[in-house]
Amino acid sequence: MAFVLVDIILLFVASRVLFCFGVQELHVGPEITGKISIAGQRMQCSAMLDILFLLDGSNSIGKGSFERSKHFAARLCDTLDIAPNRVRVGVMQYSTAPQVELRLDAAIDKDDVKEKIKAVMFRGGSTETGLALKYILRKGFPGGRNSSVTKVLVILSDGKSQGNVLVPAAQLKERSIKIFAVGVKFPRWEELHALASDPVEGHVLFAEHVGDAVNGFLSSLSNASLCNALPPGCAVQSYPCSRRTLETVKELTGNYVCWRGSSAPSSVFAGPCPFYSWKRFYTTHQALCHRAVCPDPCDSQPCKNGGTCIPEGPNKYHCVCPVGFGGDTECAPKLSLECSVDLLFLVDSSATSSLETFMRHKSFLKRFIQAALSEESPVNAGVAQYSHEVQSVVKINEYQSVSELLKLIDEMRFMGGDLFTGKALRHITRFGFKSAPAYADIRDDLPRVVVLLTGSNSQDQVKEAVEYARGHEVFLIGVASDASKDEMVQIVGNTQQVISYSNPQELFNQLPQLQKIICSVDSQGCQGQPLDLAFVLDASAAVGEHNFNKLRDFVRMTALQFDINRDVAQVALVSYGQRPQTIFALDTHEKGSSLFGAIDQASYVGGSASTGSALLHVYNNVMTISKGARLGVNKAVILITDGKGSEDAAVPAQRLRDNGISVYVIGVGNVYRNALLRIAGSSKYLTVIPSYDELVHYHDVVVQSVCEEAKAPVSLCKPNPCLNGGQCVQSRGSYRCDCHGWEGLHCENRSVRGDTPLPLRQSGRVRQTRNSSASHRRFKSESHGKSWLRSA
Repeated sequence: MAFVLVDIILLFVASRVLFCFGVQELHVGPEITGKISIAGQRMQCSAMLDILFLLDGSNSIGKGSFERSKHFAARLCDTLDIAPNRVRVGVMQYSTAPQVELRLDAAIDKDDVKEKIKAVMFRGGSTETGLALKYILRKGFPGGRNSSVTKVLVILSDGKSQGNVLVPAAQLKERSIKIFAVGVKFPRWEELHALASDPVEGHVLFAEHVGDAVNGFLSSLSNASLCNALPPGCAVQSYPCSRRTLETVKELTGNYVCWRGSSAPSSVFAGPCPFYSWKRFYTTHQALCHRAVCPDPCDSQPCKNGGTCIPEGPNKYHCVCPVGFGGDTECAPKLSLECSVDLLFLVDSSATSSLETFMRHKSFLKRFIQAALSEESPVNAGVAQYSHEVQSVVKINEYQSVSELLKLIDEMRFMGGDLFTGKALRHITRFGFKSAPAYADIRDDLPRVVVLLTGSNSQDQVKEAVEYARGHEVFLIGVASDASKDEMVQIVGNTQQVISYSNPQELFNQLPQLQKIICSVDSQGCQGQPLDLAFVLDASAAVGEHNFNKLRDFVRMTALQFDINRDVAQVALVSYGQRPQTIFALDTHEKGSSLFGAIDQASYVGGSASTGSALLHVYNNVMTISKGARLGVNKAVILITDGKGSEDAAVPAQRLRDNGISVYVIGVGNVYRNALLRIAGSSKYLTVIPSYDELVHYHDVVVQSVCEEAKAPVSLCKPNPCLNGGQCVQSRGSYRCDCHGWEGLHCENRSVRGDTPLPLRQSGRVRQTRNSSASHRRFKSESHGKSWLRSA
């Protein structure tokens, strides 16, 4: 019988709840959560109120949670108009016994109250909530005013009292004391609900969510008309919320045979031993939480085109705009396609690239059209998708509005299948740009541009299709992932016309770059753009005589796109084998007609190549004042080679760049890429062409790159115009030469005083002009034919 009693006792112990955890959750989205927090910061309570904070300082709370209770009390004081004739605040702490920490008549203002709350020390002990409530019943609010002033009791506890709390709490409510029960740490919500005044939903809060709890407290005071804490235009709303307690229970699983007894002889016997397990379960309390929310300047969704609205007060906001937008404060399109081209987007829709890639490119295309295309834009756009075949989504300019174009793109469906880019390019070249003209007698000769968006390499040959497209004057632009970038460069022919990306955000960040590339097609050539340009041709045996003739043709076709005269573009030509030779200098030809005929004077040399000697020759004997180089004009060198014999070229190339001369490298055929990259200094200045036969398709690409550089700001001190070690100093659109031991505008004359040359600083100021041929010849005369670029 005794053994049975033991089992009963064990089962009774096992049924006790040993510890619990709790949380409060407001079932609203992040936007409402933010509004609740902002409203709590704006709310202020000013009324005749006595508010007493009753802080649980027991061991079950712990020092950390006690400090958070103090933080909530101090934060709530920020919203109260604390003054002797308005809101008064007092503080009591309880554990084993209650202790008055701050009388209501002891503090005179808000800062004083917060300092005294901060100074309260954690006491520890048992949780005697009922005893603290009885103390208040007997003695009232310490330092409080008479019964004409409304009294509010704020209990901050975990709800684990070791005594009866229901009776004293009910008696306090009967005396018209408003009770708020604020959970701390992991509260037991049943006890807090019993403590709180009616309606319970408005008087139970969670201190760990400080902003939410402050809002809830002031909202309840406003609903009860105890004070009007709501800012103008704000209102209290009800939102579903839940409070959960995780309870852990010890349960008897069964009995197992074990040995019992003592160390005495023959006192050990077998008997049943209990085995226990722990079981956890949630107790959930559904409720309505009353919170104040204020109208938000972002409620009207002022940010367009996917912009994010960030409120900055009750009436101010700012928009965080996607790339390509931000033309105004509300994310209007920032880009603009003001160029006149026929533009066709060709989108990879194959299973080889995946549905994810298709959706990413589709989204990118929609965003670009939203940002760059308007009803007034002169661009004629069209869209097609492809895999093993081509599907036309909308033909060139066959849409009524940009919104209709976007709708047609949105209706694109994934095709799947294999990827045949070569087949698609040939089809688009033949049929993609055919449209019925508005007037039969008007010829449509706008530049034709294809933007190819793909995610993987083609399963058919693209070389012949690319040549076919270029032969029909179709300009290709590529958008590709890093995985297919190399093939895209081969298709497009120039890294500057390829947009590659490693992640979606990097792709969308390049919207402005795509707009820039597209509109560069409509402004091919450097007509009217001042430039000093030198072509340097490899005439060694590695190139061969037949291919060298193709290099000359390439120079001729490229030079056609420049306005050749002394005030605009000047062109020089250098060929080299083991030694370099100037075919004609920058100032040799004043007209394009004579220059084009002189290109044929360049003859094949043969032998080995020394690219470094050629570039050094350009530095010393071509880009000089005595040979026609001009001040205040951008300068560029175009080197065409296969890279053999270029081991000595990196240093002379860098010397040119250091003096403000851009170096473009065109590698043809089976090139030594690393050697050419060292000469170019960057992949931006390197173009690799598969064969000499394909040179004819690349002169537009080269001209575009050079012309972009020609539009860059000019440094008047690069190259250095000062001779004999003079130092160039630039300021206010002009420069001067600081000379040491020399004199003259450019330090061209030796200064002799007595027997010893003395340093003489002389400043000459030269205004930046377009460098007419007359002033240019005068400067050459003053320089006595000395090299402009040579300096000590």
